Amino acid sequence: MSGPTTRGSLPQHPLYSGDFADPFVLELDGTYYAYGTGLHGQEGVRAFEVLSSPDLQNWTSHGGVLEPLSAERQDYWAPEVARAGDTLYLYYSVGHGDAGHHLRVATATHPLGPFVDQGLNLTPDEPFAIDPHPFQAPDGSWWLFYARDDLTGDRPGTLLSAAPLHDMTRLGETQTILRASGDWQVYQRARSMYGAVYDWHTLEGPFVLHRHGRYHLLYSGGAWTNETYGVGHAVADHPLGPWTEPVPGANVLRTAGHLTGPGHASVTQLAGEDILIFHAWDAERTRRQLHAAPLRWNGDLPSALPEALPS
Repeated sequence: MSGPTTRGSLPQHPLYSGDFADPFVLELDGTYYAYGTGLHGQEGVRAFEVLSSPDLQNWTSHGGVLEPLSAERQDYWAPEVARAGDTLYLYYSVGHGDAGHHLRVATATHPLGPFVDQGLNLTPDEPFAIDPHPFQAPDGSWWLFYARDDLTGDRPGTLLSAAPLHDMTRLGETQTILRASGDWQVYQRARSMYGAVYDWHTLEGPFVLHRHGRYHLLYSGGAWTNETYGVGHAVADHPLGPWTEPVPGANVLRTAGHLTGPGHASVTQLAGEDILIFHAWDAERTRRQLHAAPLRWNGDLPSALPEALPS
């Protein structure tokens, strides 16, 4: 594999000029594949653009990867891909804007697809479910983390949940794992939702790592539309928790320097080191673009903030 061999050699500019929100990177047989929100399957175009790279720096677009459910224009959000055996499983949500999103799964035998939906609504009882993240624990068990709406508690809004995957297309019982805990997670004050008005909080974009003998949850909070958006962190000894936040706030990544509204992160590895993959707004606020930064660990605390980067 060519390209950089140290964390500090990653570029600080966007890795791809196009609109590429909610990025997820899968490394397979020495090639990195990035999947992102952007293409929505209308007019015969496959949803979810896929890029490939040998080194996390030079990317080639291969167009859309998911066969759309129908000719109807819908919003396809936040793809993530897991490999189990010889099959690749793409988890995603589909709906209309901020309403009616449910989680689904599609399969393919190659990272470039085409992925074909399996005809299953994984969250039929949820009013709104987005951002699925499949995770395999060290014991081999599979789990699906995702975000869903919940009107209970002191800070109603979108929170994080997890459920065991009994197989790659069948969810077990869902449990809430993390709720909003601070004002930095406010999406919008006095937001009209579900026939009432709430100070709406948002936790979304979960991604789980097993490092140093514990589970580490990265998630995005705040409003994806502006500077409040950032990445927080929680830890647990089991995928279902209890999850606690050692340092409250967007302590992993937040608006700083050239980055505005960074978030919805995933993690891959380069030369054996963790690399945070995320999106951030361009200068004109017209698109969210693909970025990467070294993820440094200070004990059990991860950070990709500029002050955490190597000199």
